[in-house]
Order: sequence, then C-alpha cells, then structure tokens
Amino acid sequence: MPFDPKTDIDRIPTDPGCYLMRAADGEVIYVGKAANLRARVRQYFGATSDTRFFVGLLDRFLDDIEVILTSNEKEALILENELIKRHQPRFNVELKDDKNFLHLRIDDRVDWPRIDVVRRPKKDGAKYFGPYHSASRIRETLKLVERHFQLRNCDDLTFRNRSRPCLQYQIKRCPGPCVLPVDRDDYAAQVQDVVLFLQGRHGELVRALNDKMQAAAADLRYERAARHRDQIRAIESSLQPQQVVEGRDIDRDVYGLYREGGLLELAMLQVRGGRLVGSKTFGFEQQGTPDAEVLSTFCNLFYSGGNPVPDEVLLPVEADGQAALTERLGDLRGRRVVVKVPQRGAGRRLLDMAARNAEHAFFQARRSDAVRDEGLVRLKRRLKLANLPYRIECYDISIFQGDAAVASRVTFEGGVPQRAGYRHYRIREVEGTDDFGMMREVLMRRLQRGLADADLPDLIVVDGGKGQLGVATAVFEDLGIVGVDVVGLAKSRVVDAGAREGPVQRSSERVFLPGVKDPVRLDPHTHEYFILTQLRDEAHRFAITFHRKVRDSDRLKSALDAIPGVGPARRRALLRAFGSVAGVRAASLEALADVEGMGPRLAAVVKDALEAAG
Repeated sequence: MPFDPKTDIDRIPTDPGCYLMRAADGEVIYVGKAANLRARVRQYFGATSDTRFFVGLLDRFLDDIEVILTSNEKEALILENELIKRHQPRFNVELKDDKNFLHLRIDDRVDWPRIDVVRRPKKDGAKYFGPYHSASRIRETLKLVERHFQLRNCDDLTFRNRSRPCLQYQIKRCPGPCVLPVDRDDYAAQVQDVVLFLQGRHGELVRALNDKMQAAAADLRYERAARHRDQIRAIESSLQPQQVVEGRDIDRDVYGLYREGGLLELAMLQVRGGRLVGSKTFGFEQQGTPDAEVLSTFCNLFYSGGNPVPDEVLLPVEADGQAALTERLGDLRGRRVVVKVPQRGAGRRLLDMAARNAEHAFFQARRSDAVRDEGLVRLKRRLKLANLPYRIECYDISIFQGDAAVASRVTFEGGVPQRAGYRHYRIREVEGTDDFGMMREVLMRRLQRGLADADLPDLIVVDGGKGQLGVATAVFEDLGIVGVDVVGLAKSRVVDAGAREGPVQRSSERVFLPGVKDPVRLDPHTHEYFILTQLRDEAHRFAITFHRKVRDSDRLKSALDAIPGVGPARRRALLRAFGSVAGVRAASLEALADVEGMGPRLAAVVKDALEAAG
C-alpha cells in the first residue's frame, strides 16, 4: 500500500538514521538523514509542510518511505553519502565526478619518484596535491617543477627500458636517473622540496633553499648555489599573482551561495597558506532544498569523494547537522577540522567574496543558457521548423574504400552535447560504397526503435546534401513519422578558385530542407550556424574515431578466428606452438594434433580450412 502520512509516520522511530523515499516501481527518489527520523519525515506533510520543489511532487511519486537506523547523527551522515552514491536519487543534490578535478601525485617511497597528473586520489600511500580546477594552472605548476626541481616525468615502463637520456635531460629538466649515476640523496631532497612547494609551505621552502644556497656557496659549489637561487626566484615569482587574503598560514575552503527559486549556484574558494589559489563553481537546478541541507550534503559528498580536507571550512549559514559534519571531516583528514560561520573579520570578508563569485557564476551560466536558447529559436525561425529543436540528432557515415563502413549518431539537448545519446552503428546490410543505402539502414534501425519506445528527437540532421535528405524523408514516409523535422547539412564548397595565386573563395554552410529547391545558407558567426556546425563536426569526429577502431580491429583478426571449434584459448595455443598463422598452415597434422586442446579431428578441420583460405 502507498505511504499514508496519517498512519505511517507514527510508526517511524525517533532514532537517528537515514530515510529513503521510493516510487511505485521501487526507484529511490530521495535520500535524507536526521537526528530524529519521525520529526524529519513529518516535516514533509501537514499544515506546515516543506516548501521544497520536489515535496509538491510527492503525491504523484511517493509510494513508500524506508528508514535505516544508526547509532548517532555522524553515522547517519556517512550512510547518507553511501546511499546517495548508490541510488543517485533524482531529487537529491547531485555531485557527479567532475573530470575538471585534477591532482598531482608523488609517491616518495619508490627509488626515483615522479610527478603524475591523476583524476582521483586513492588511498595508496602516495602524496596528492590539489584539486587543480583548470588544466592551464596545472600545466604552469608542472612547468615550474620540471624547470627548477628536475623530477622525472616518464612512466615506469619507459624509465626501466631507456638506454640513453631523453630530451628532458638534454634541456636540463631531468637529471637522467634512468641511465646516469645520479645521487639518490640529492634527488630525494629535490622530491621533498617539491612536496613543500605543492603543499603551499612556501616560506619554509624558501628558508630551506636559502640555507642550502649559502652552504653551497661556502663550499665553493657555485653551480649548485646558482640553482638554489633560481629555485627561490621561481617560487617568489609564482607567488606574486596570488592574492594574500588572510594573514594566518592555514588552508581554508570558503563557500558562497546564490539562488533564485529552484536555481542555485555554489562557489568554493580555495585558500592555501593564507593565499587564494583557486575557485570552483557548481550549478544546481530544481533545488528547493534549504541552504543548510545543500551545504551539509555537498560537503559530505565532495570531501568523501577524495578531495583534500582543509584546516577550516567556512560556510555562509550553519550546515544541517554541522557537529556531525565537523566530526566526519576530521575523520577523513585524520586530525581536527573547524567548520564555522564567521560573522566578522577576515573570515566574513572571504565569505562575502565567495558569495559574489557565486552570484557572478549564476548569471554567467544563465547568460550561456540564454545564448543557446536564442540560437535554437533563431534556428527554428531560419529553417522554418515545426518544432523548437531542443533535442537534435545528427547522423554521419564513415567509410574508406568500401571497407569497415560505420555510422555515428550524436545528440544535442538545449544546444549542448549529451553523451548518453551518442551511438555507433556497424553497417550490416549494405555492401560497397552505397552511402545512401547505408544512411537508410541506420535511420530505419534508429527510428523503428524510436517509434516502439516513443523516443524521437525534435530534429534530425543528416550529413550531406539533397541525396541524403531524400533518403531521410523517404524513411519518414515509410515509417509514417510526422512531427519530427529533418534537414540535410552540406559543407561549404569552392565557388571561385580565382587566380592561381589568389585566395580560394568558399560558400557558406548549406542547409537543405524537404521540398525546397535551393538550400538555406547560414551566415557565419551566428548562434544557429555554431550549433549546426558543432553538431555536424562532432558527428563526423565520432564516426571517424569508431571507423578507425573497427578497421584496426579487423586488421588484427586472424584467419584462425573463422574456423569452427577454434576459440581464443586454442588460437593462442596454436600461435604459441607455431609462431604465426603461416607456421600453423605449414605444420603437419600430427604436430597440430599434439597441441594442447586440439586432437586429430580438430587438427584436420584446421588444416583443411587454412589450405582452402590459401
């Protein structure tokens, strides 16, 4: 029976724990935590009901509420994190793995440590630094480390198999420990200096390098002293653009919030050693969740995901269950963490800065959305489409000399690529170089399934001119599809080669419409032009990538693959025994039969098949 607040709320215990709201099909649509489960669930119902966005939809979606009891609120916080990751409820704050998060990794337990760029830290005993929120910033850091501290950056396999120093050694960015007698203690000292630099302990590092420089000069080792001098200068120059925002030498993450209704932007400023070193923003839609709960859930997910926990976390409002969150972050860090809401002083000024960042990011994101929306509206008007093309699919065929023909489908929603809608197709029915036949096969397969699943786009774009468009419209007619727009997009072409030494004149992109003789020519530098050409180029890239993969795979196939009874294990055994397919073909029946897993009967089958194949 569906959940009935009048009778079922009183059955929920008053203990701490987590609650899972489920739909009729069993899908978990929301996960929450509470120090008192009954009191928290009661807030969703009654005269003083919760005003969050999804609460108004509970009558339509909610079928049951499941509770999981814990010993205390901290355990509930940890469990909530695991449940959200496992079920990914549609109405919770969504924190997906962000590929923009980059970290630097140094494992100083090995003989010759290297510096790696990784996406996600692991609990493997190595040291991780970051996150770096832009590729340009991490490149600058690596450039400085390579130039002035000279750690190797090659992978372990390359390192073990080198016979002479590489280019990095020639340009004095690596001492060449792979083949040269490098002093291990000196290299280890360089590694520790890099660790101090990446940890933001610049004052300590500069003092240590200055001592080394003075000692080297006293020993008349002027080249070494000059190197330490250059390291000090590099460190000091790297600090010049960084703003000193707080006098204390501590690490802080500072959060700011800006919302309008269910739209919310969260900004995080990274302060390391009293200096602002980076920022990141996160946008959320349809989030009527109170700010206190957003901050609690976000911090729990963010830091539990492997991101480094700072000394202090500054919040604009007190987080839901802040004491439990503080304890949780301390456990993740391994020592005390302060979570607080400053009301005055430097902390308050940092919060105001984060709030301004959140507001700016909010309107920047909305402006980007508005630009894309304007492009879709202009595209509808320019091409006289029946629908606003919110969801667009583009198809492209890739073939080379009649070999390994494939097709691609890419999907844009709201002018943005949606990777979940990308598909590859192998051409099954058409042989040779019949591009039109291949396009028909792919569209038939896609649209027949779309009709069965009631899953059709607003606009289909085929890469090509009138011929490809004619194929698409014929498929629409055969399947009885109405209400979906279709166009053909042809690349620009040479219209006037001009004089031999003059510039080549090219036409603009051309869009062919059903029943219209002349194509529509899109003006460059317009929103609609950008959306369509980006769509077509992405489909082409996706098709080419898959075509190369298929072609390379086909080249690697062995003549043994087509022989009945010869699977991967027997194929490997034959190739190990005779070295190649030619060796298998030249082997006697007796030799074939002696191979593990073969026998006289299968040996005869293999011999006959290879001889027939020539």
